[in-house]
Amino acid sequence: MKTYMPSQDGDAARYLHLIGQAEALERHIDLLQWLQGEVQDYLPHDILLTGWGDFREGTLRHDILSNLPGARSYSAGTDSLHFLLGKFHDHWLAAGRRPCRVDFHEFDYLLGSASLPGSFTAAMRDMRSALIHGLCDERSGQECLYVLLDSEEIPVEPASTALRVLMPSIDAALRQITLLPQQRSAVSRPVRNLQEDACGLSERETQIMAWVAMGKTNSEIGTILNISGFTVKNHMQRIFQKLNVFSRAQAVSKMKQVSLDG
Repeated sequence: MKTYMPSQDGDAARYLHLIGQAEALERHIDLLQWLQGEVQDYLPHDILLTGWGDFREGTLRHDILSNLPGARSYSAGTDSLHFLLGKFHDHWLAAGRRPCRVDFHEFDYLLGSASLPGSFTAAMRDMRSALIHGLCDERSGQECLYVLLDSEEIPVEPASTALRVLMPSIDAALRQITLLPQQRSAVSRPVRNLQEDACGLSERETQIMAWVAMGKTNSEIGTILNISGFTVKNHMQRIFQKLNVFSRAQAVSKMKQVSLDG
């Protein structure tokens, strides 16, 4: 792995200082305070999203570090977070696995139309820009994605350079801190497994049901999947027939029961 060092001696000393601080982090709150401290001089952000696992299969774990109300790892509104992380991952791959900045408004459609006050979704609506980078563990084949979100425009430089310099320390800190209680068992189930278990639903029908379970309307699902709301409606009719149900609520309940029976 290449090492990127800042050109100015003063910056180099500060980076070494920050790296030294990261090595002593032990708790989730310690990492948050470190990120919200001097790190902000180089990586200004309101929210840090992290996702790790197999992005191709969709088996992901996640973490959220922020001082904003509702921006917590397992607060209301995080149900669709792995879809959002998947979209960020696609942008990172398209950028050649280099740091890339995107306009967060491109992803507004993933948040749906409703936002409860104090929820993760409400916090995300104020975000303006995102800076994305990641690491790949060649031994396990798993990837770790890091997304900095801010309500202002994140400067490409020095943020991109700082992200390359500090990412190994951020990654190491996340690996060594004590897991949150919810993280000990929480893993997003891959869409493929749901497809195999869900009474013969096609991959597209399984995708639609995942969004239905999150409360999305036909129109919203159509926008997310780049199909018409009428097409979603037709899919829903076939889903009802396959699951032998008569409503969206019954379909969701049936899917959950099949998943539990596994």
